[in-house]
Amino acid sequence: MKTKQPTYLFIVGLHVLLALAIYLLPFLSKIYGLLLPLLGTVLLVNTQNKNNEALFLAAYAIGSEVLLRMTEGNFSHEQTKYLVIYFLLFGAYYTGVSKKSFIYIVFLLLLIPGIIIGANVLGEATNIRKAIVFNILGEVTLFVSAFYCYQRSVSQLHVEYILKAMALPIVSLLTYLFLYTPSVRDVITGTQSNFETSGGFGPNQVSTVLGLGMFCFFALLVLYSKTKKLQLLHLFLLIVASFRGIVTFSRGGVFTAVAMMAAFILVLYWFATAKAKNLIVVLSLSAFILGGFVWTYSIIQTDGMIENRYANKDARGREKTDRLGGRETIAKTELQMFKDNPVWGIGVGKNKEYREEMTGIVAASHNEITRLLAEHGMFGIAALLILGITPLFLYLGNKQNLFVVPFLIFWLLTINHAAMRLAAPAFVYALALLKVQFVDDTTTVPRESAK
Repeated sequence: MKTKQPTYLFIVGLHVLLALAIYLLPFLSKIYGLLLPLLGTVLLVNTQNKNNEALFLAAYAIGSEVLLRMTEGNFSHEQTKYLVIYFLLFGAYYTGVSKKSFIYIVFLLLLIPGIIIGANVLGEATNIRKAIVFNILGEVTLFVSAFYCYQRSVSQLHVEYILKAMALPIVSLLTYLFLYTPSVRDVITGTQSNFETSGGFGPNQVSTVLGLGMFCFFALLVLYSKTKKLQLLHLFLLIVASFRGIVTFSRGGVFTAVAMMAAFILVLYWFATAKAKNLIVVLSLSAFILGGFVWTYSIIQTDGMIENRYANKDARGREKTDRLGGRETIAKTELQMFKDNPVWGIGVGKNKEYREEMTGIVAASHNEITRLLAEHGMFGIAALLILGITPLFLYLGNKQNLFVVPFLIFWLLTINHAAMRLAAPAFVYALALLKVQFVDDTTTVPRESAK
């Protein structure tokens, strides 16, 4: 299973053309959204998941989620979460899962009391099914992803394919953003999150996926660019993703990407030889200088507004009292809910109603940690402990997965500012559970059987 580089470059070009086609003929987005499960099913049936094709399909779905939502190509708002669940369960049907992954069954069972309570306490005006699904589907996606990935053997080549699969739809997203807003300067009027530079969609979600794209392009540049063409391509995509991520004026995705890249460099440095460490130092300095140029260009294009945004100032340069756009108020109410109901929690989906009763604020949670505490009580704490400890414990036995720390950083930081709105944090978390093996590129990874 060896991909020729010209083929990869050709596929990148196709994703640029895909964005152009969707921009000119919006109905094509529906066709694109329909083809993902259809072609994915055909691929899995034909390959029987012998090379973990389910992982590549799920990764591709992750990269395409925001583009499909932005262009209304989804047949369901949560289509990507359902797709990830479908692809991975289908893949597991062919190649099994590790019996040791039972710990994530415990994680899932810990969520059941909160679901039962939520179904019984939600108000009559609330659509109970939608409220529960909205709040629990992210955790179910994480469970299925973790269940599939737990100690699953993959090669470095497969890691490369996973990164490319996530990155390719983000190429389409970047192209679409430039078509939607070719001139950033013309649409910047203040320091608030900007929908115009985000393709008319939620800046927080766009920033999150662009941040993931920044890391994918960076990792591909550092580890998987064997020719000058690929180096220049991934460098260009990294620069473009960084700029467009910054000018969404939503800081979460950019901060997360920077943290991931910094952690990745540190991990590489820790395991590198003396000669390689010198190259990593040069790489780090180059990345710092490149980031400075992108930041300076962003300041110029936004007439200094972006500098005020990151300094937590308004358009006139005055300090804002609210540093997190109201998220800290929402988190505080959820912590209060936990204090009031520390054992069982208030029930899944109830936090929005409860917050409105407490403060008059009508808003969904932005922080998955405080939401788990509020809605699941002590069971939420136990669930979080499983999520936090398990990948670190596995890492002690398999340090060949260089991406464990960056992937966990993405999960942890993302759920703190964007909850589980997207499927990305659930799936990327699970990638930290993979057992990465250094094998020859032509070697087929053995079929994973139940252990």
